[in-house]
Amino acid sequence: MSTGVIGFRRPRLDRLKAGATGNLARAIGGNRKALVGLIVLAIFVLLALFPGVLAHDNPNAEIYKRSAGPSAAHLFGTTSYGQDIFSQWVFGTRESLVIAVVAGGLATVLSVIIGVSAAYRGGFADGVLSLFTDVFLVIPAFPLVVIIAAYSKNGGNTILIAVLVVTGWSYGARQLRSQALSLRSRDFLVAARVRGERTWRIIVFEILPTMTSLIVANFLGAAVYAVLAAAGLQFIGLGNPDSMSWGTMLFWAENNEALQAGSPLWAIAPGIGIALLGGAFSLLNYAFDEIANPALRPVRQARRERG
Repeated sequence: MSTGVIGFRRPRLDRLKAGATGNLARAIGGNRKALVGLIVLAIFVLLALFPGVLAHDNPNAEIYKRSAGPSAAHLFGTTSYGQDIFSQWVFGTRESLVIAVVAGGLATVLSVIIGVSAAYRGGFADGVLSLFTDVFLVIPAFPLVVIIAAYSKNGGNTILIAVLVVTGWSYGARQLRSQALSLRSRDFLVAARVRGERTWRIIVFEILPTMTSLIVANFLGAAVYAVLAAAGLQFIGLGNPDSMSWGTMLFWAENNEALQAGSPLWAIAPGIGIALLGGAFSLLNYAFDEIANPALRPVRQARRERG
């Protein structure tokens, strides 16, 4: 009996994974905005992995002419301290991307744990977890971020990521709870409970595979939030000013009045990087919206046919 159940479950899980992968690939390939987002994100990933290939100068070296304009030697010019702005921008990609991915990923994990568990357990557990989620939903996020970060000023990226996770999980948890509630009475979950499956196995192997697109969409949204919030905190001096990221570039550019001092790209370049990275995550979200929301599919299909 158990062998038959296991033998049935494994092919079905394999089909679910293969189907989800195929749907994601088709959704991204069939959506120009998502494809552009994927390309831009891939470029930033390559910059983060191999910054020295493109930027040959030490981003911290104060050895060049101060406040020099763009040139062949320094594409974005130099800072008021004689540092190469282009190298700072390239090397700053890594920390900005890591913060976005790690904070977005941890916030999504917390959203999944609280949102799906609340929906599946129901009763008292659902009431407590939903109340906990609602409290964080009604609290203004950015002021809370500023307050927490101010008390842990210069605590490094670990504290910064922790602050972003604490303030960025609640919206995703509410969405995932709503989706999980619609699945509670489905036949495959009833069958799993009849088989005597443990709660964690039902959630991990039965519920979550059917919510892949929504979970990824929540991750992308959390990553966008992390990109903007982290840059904002670093810009106002609540991050680690000695780290190399786009937010700290903005902090030092503002402190040294870069626009007036003849180094406008010191402030403009990181701003463009933040906008492009956030835009890449947002554009990718179009593909996952199409999978998670079936109502969007015929509309987009009709647009493609008319185009």
